[in-house]
Formats: sequence, structure tokens, C-alpha cells
Amino acid sequence: MRRRTIGCEAFPLPMTVSILGTITDGHPNFMALGWWTRVNYRPAMLGISINKMNHSCHAIMENREFSLNFPPVSLVTQTDCTGLISGKYVDKSGLFSVYSGILAQAPLIEECGLAIECRLVESVSLPTHHFVVGEIAAVHADEDLLSNGMPDMEKLQPVTLSMPYNRYWCGGTYVGQAWKMGRELRDQLLDQPFTRKALPIKRRRPG
Repeated sequence: MRRRTIGCEAFPLPMTVSILGTITDGHPNFMALGWWTRVNYRPAMLGISINKMNHSCHAIMENREFSLNFPPVSLVTQTDCTGLISGKYVDKSGLFSVYSGILAQAPLIEECGLAIECRLVESVSLPTHHFVVGEIAAVHADEDLLSNGMPDMEKLQPVTLSMPYNRYWCGGTYVGQAWKMGRELRDQLLDQPFTRKALPIKRRRPG
């Protein structure tokens, strides 16, 4: 079988989609995040990669706490929307029912059956991103998503993202186009009175 080099930008495997939760400007803020991974066993730690320009990145560095919320497929449109417009310009907290766990600066999403709270341990500065390591402070899960006390993937049915074609999947089934499904909802947010700053869409960064 012949093989060929496909370049450095290849993303060989789909990534589990999460929603990053932070407190920015005193209120909950959320951003779609696919670049995360478990990085340590004990103590339990995970790592996320986030653009230095994102509003959420600044919030993590300031507050040293964050959450990862794992949306069901029914929440894909709202999830996509959180990655299309920055919390610097609009309040995205109204997209979800928000509650607090044990950390004050790590807002959680009620509609997400699985969520993780983290405390910042350290960060690595990369050319465009910070790689942030967080120690897991708590994991919250709906009881009906558990089997033998642990998350059951058949019940959870996590949403995944494939790149570079930017497609959402669930259990191998195509769900929709990333950075597109949430545009209508984003535009509705922009029409709300709490929009902070009028800038062309193309100049806004997610976060």
C-alpha cells in the first residue's frame, strides 16, 4: 500500500468536544474547546490548549480556575455558537442553565451531564497558545449516565470534532458543520442589549 506525506496540519483523530467555563468580567463565560487531554494520573490532571488572544485564556490566568463541560448532541448548536463570538463582546451565559460546584471561578452547565472543575497548576507559553495544566478538583455526572459508578460512553454519547473539515460527529454519525451551525444563534446574541462592543464579525475572536 502506497503512503504519502500529508503535511503538519493533519488531525488524525476526532477530538471530544467540551465547553470551557470561566468567570470573565464577573460573570460566567463559555467557549467551545476541542484541544484537551488527560496528562497525569495522581493527582488527576488534564491539559487544554487555548489561544493567547482568547478572553477565556485571560480569565484562566487571572482566576486560576476553569471547568470543562461535555455537551450532548442536542446542545451542538449552542456549543458551536460559543466558539463563534467572544465573551469580550457578548454575554454567553444565557445560552445555558449555569450552576456552581466547589470552585467559585469554574461555572458549570446544567444541560451537560458530565463536567469537570479544575485548578490551574501551570501553563506553558507556546507561539500562539498557552498549554494549561489543571488539577481536577471535582467531576460531576448525571446518575443516569453512569455504569458501575463511572461514565458510560454509550449513555453519554460524546460529540466529537474532526479537522480540518470542521465536522461534528456523534457515535460515528455526522451531526453538522463546526463554526457554522451556531451562526444564527450568534447573530441573535449580537442583537441583545448586553452586546458590549460593535465590531465587524470577521474581526471578532472566539473565547
